[in-house]
Amino acid sequence: MIDKELLEILACPACKAEVVLDEPASRIVCTACGRRYPIRDGIPVMLIDEAEAGPPSRP
Repeated sequence: MIDKELLEILACPACKAEVVLDEPASRIVCTACGRRYPIRDGIPVMLIDEAEAGPPSRP
């Protein structure tokens, strides 16, 4: 779905922390603030306004 190299350079636009892939849910999750960014048609939507709030954790 998301290339590993791309995932390694992505960061949360809100807090600049590392993000991880939650493949079953088709989203990218911030490990620090917990925001969850959707993946639509294979493209991560890294917009703060599109993110869902969540607890800081790995999926």
